[in-house]
Amino acid sequence: MSALARIALTPCGRSMLTRMNVPLAARAMQTSAVSRDIDSAAKFIGAGAATVGVAGSGAGIGSVFGSLIIGYARNPSLKQQLFSYAILGFALSEAMGLFCLMMAFLLLFAF
Repeated sequence: MSALARIALTPCGRSMLTRMNVPLAARAMQTSAVSRDIDSAAKFIGAGAATVGVAGSGAGIGSVFGSLIIGYARNPSLKQQLFSYAILGFALSEAMGLFCLMMAFLLLFAF
């Protein structure tokens, strides 16, 4: 609770605000522009930090398919089994990247 709202709740504070010819409701419900700017900046910083996971997802996908190529070069007879594991790794890595992107959009547009 802000200091002005606490003053407005006390009887002495009410009389002081009425002498200043300022409506009580208008004083208690205002938020400053600085507070809104700080909230907006925090939202942008959080969304930027959440998108870092998308880069990690790209690195993970590259690692999965790089390992697939190395595994196939070592033992070509396991092509089908290695490919199914690679697709599973790709799906899990991509899902984590999409979750990070979803969190960034939630931070930007929902809060």
